Amino acid sequence: MKPGNNSLIKEKARELGFHFCGIADVRPVKQDFLLPPEVTAGLDWAISLGFRLQNQVLAELSDHPTYLYFNHYRQVNNFLDQSALKLAAHIQELGYKVLPVPASQVVDWQKQQGHLSHKNIAIMAGLGWLGRNNLLVNPRFGAQLRLVTLLTDLPLDADQPLREDCGECVACIASCPANAIKKEVKDFAHETCFAKLKEFQKTGYVPQAICGVCVKACSGRKEK
Repeated sequence: MKPGNNSLIKEKARELGFHFCGIADVRPVKQDFLLPPEVTAGLDWAISLGFRLQNQVLAELSDHPTYLYFNHYRQVNNFLDQSALKLAAHIQELGYKVLPVPASQVVDWQKQQGHLSHKNIAIMAGLGWLGRNNLLVNPRFGAQLRLVTLLTDLPLDADQPLREDCGECVACIASCPANAIKKEVKDFAHETCFAKLKEFQKTGYVPQAICGVCVKACSGRKEK
C-alpha cells in the first residue's frame, strides 16, 4: 500500500461502524507515549477513530452522571476496542505492524494518563480542537464522542489539523458541576474536575470517576 491510500483505511473504518477517522504523523510526540520504545519503533502513523454517543442517553444527565450513562460509556469503550482490534487485524493481514491502544485505560493514576493521549492525536489528525471543557470538540458531534487509536507502520498521509475553536460558545461553562471550565482553554482546572469525579464516585452515582455533564452541553453543529 502506497502513501495517499488513506481512503482504504477510512472506508474499512466506516464498515466497522466508526463515525469518523483521521490520520496523524506521531513522530513529534512519540516521546510522550507511556509505551516501550521497542514496541513503538517504526510505528510513526496514528489512525484516530471516533464513535458518537447516543443523544437519548445524554438527555438523562442533569448535574451528575447516571448508571445509564455509565453503562453507555463502558459499552462504547468496548465497541472502540473490539472494532479497533478488527481494523488492526486487517492491517496486519496486509503485512504491516500495528498496535491498537486501549480506548480508556489509565496507566498513571497520579497524572490520570493512558498509554497516549487519544485526544491530542485526534486533534493532530484533524478531527477537532481542544475545547474549553478540555475535551476534543468535533465540528459535527461536539464533545459527544469517544476515541481510540491505532499505531502502525502502514504508509499513510497525515490529515491537516483544523483551524477552528469554540468561538463564542460557552455552553460547557454553565453546565460544569465543578466550575472547572473557564473562558480561556488554558485555565481549565484539572484537579477541580477530577475531585468532582471522585466525589460522584464516592457518593454512589456511578462506580467510576466519570461525569458527562459538559459532554451533553457540547453538541456541535446542528445536522441538516
